[in-house]
Amino acid sequence: MTFPVVLGVDSSTQSCKVEVRDADTGRLYSTGSAPHPPAFPPCSEQHPLDWVSAFIAATRAALAGCTETVEVRAISVAAQCHGLVLLDAAGQPLRAAKLWNDTTGAPNLAGLTERIGVDAWVARVGSLPTAAFTIAKLAWVAEHEPHLLDRVATLLLPHDYLTFWLTGAKITDRSEASGTGYFDARTGEWITEYLEIAAGERDWARMLPTVLGPADVAGTVRPAAAAELGLGEAVVVAPGGGDQHLGYLGLGLTDGDQYFGIGTSGVVATSSRAPVYDTSGMIDGVADVTGGFLPLVSTLNAARVGDLAARLLGTDLAGLEQLALAAGDTRGPVLVPFFDGERKPNRPDAHGTFVDLTSHTSREELARAFVEGPLLSLLSGRDHLRAGGVTLRPGITAVGGGARSKATRQLLADLSGDEVSTLDADEATARGACVQAAAVVAGGGVGTLIDVAKRWQPPVLGAAAPRRLSRDVDSLRARWAAVAESSLIDEVNR
Repeated sequence: MTFPVVLGVDSSTQSCKVEVRDADTGRLYSTGSAPHPPAFPPCSEQHPLDWVSAFIAATRAALAGCTETVEVRAISVAAQCHGLVLLDAAGQPLRAAKLWNDTTGAPNLAGLTERIGVDAWVARVGSLPTAAFTIAKLAWVAEHEPHLLDRVATLLLPHDYLTFWLTGAKITDRSEASGTGYFDARTGEWITEYLEIAAGERDWARMLPTVLGPADVAGTVRPAAAAELGLGEAVVVAPGGGDQHLGYLGLGLTDGDQYFGIGTSGVVATSSRAPVYDTSGMIDGVADVTGGFLPLVSTLNAARVGDLAARLLGTDLAGLEQLALAAGDTRGPVLVPFFDGERKPNRPDAHGTFVDLTSHTSREELARAFVEGPLLSLLSGRDHLRAGGVTLRPGITAVGGGARSKATRQLLADLSGDEVSTLDADEATARGACVQAAAVVAGGGVGTLIDVAKRWQPPVLGAAAPRRLSRDVDSLRARWAAVAESSLIDEVNR
């Protein structure tokens, strides 16, 4: 017996992960993964052909792991947002892609903001772009590698490129387009005049991909790509989307649900039917993958802070978790973890700051501060969402590699006052891509997409409730906010 399945792809900063799921029930048959080359700020780059190699390896591993006979009906690709992929007329990458966490375009972004204006930019694209946004990277190329622009035929994002490699079609979706800095999600139109400001007058409209709807078909897999992946004929390709956006869909979350993503980057988000505009620049009012919006605050320093903490404290991640949970109710030091600069607030040259260390500070307290630092950043982001008029329901759903830590879940519950749940979904983004692919197979629109997401919603794996502690959490959060503000002032004065 042959089972119809879909493939969900998550091409993240660190690796490519692929899930094989039943096209009707969502049952997980197998998974596969392959690493990407390491990339770190300030100059964070990966070559698109490396993504293809990892995609092929992960897909073949996933299909090889299926114990039943399966037939792939559709694929959806999710990927890291914002990265800049430049193709020549033959469809070949002209250089390595600048990734979302590449901060070299910060000076260019500052000049663009001055020329376009904060209020005007937010009103058009829903966000105040930072160095993470694609337009900053294009402006950097225009300044430092202007000769390349004469050879550019197509301007894509990471997920767009993988979909292009699969189908030959130059397409994107609203979620990805809204993170470029030159797309109006309300009207569905590219803003080519912003590209002219960033990189000069060219036929930009000809270089940009077509923006598909939530359950449109991007095309079918090319025979050559199908052969490399080990697929059959006529496999449909869904529009795909941004990693956080499809991760939200994969968890079956709806408007007002609190989503805390703790991975390479940190994200606090919810979905909304109406756009959100924040001229302070903290909230990115990006589009989601269901036709609505996903107002979010994204930080640069998240799970990697734990890696640094383990190294400095002479332990591993499991040891860090034990130390942090053993700290108890003591006041202890406070960490503002802007180690590699920060995205929200937009301070690409900021540094991390430890305060309130004494001769009695313990390893346990240091470990707790390392775990709490990124969580306090995300809770500051949640404050901004609420101040921007976003309604949030009680309860937090935590996802990402960092959320696997018991210490992270418990300390987030303590600091937020909300119960923190993790769902039985190791790879929410790949799962969400499977949801979208299944909806395309079913031939439905947005209603089918949301229905599949709800039917496939993973069960709760575990939950952490806030503990009754003697620590004054309000004072701790106020102290963190004051230190964060002070560190940003110090950065400006350096």
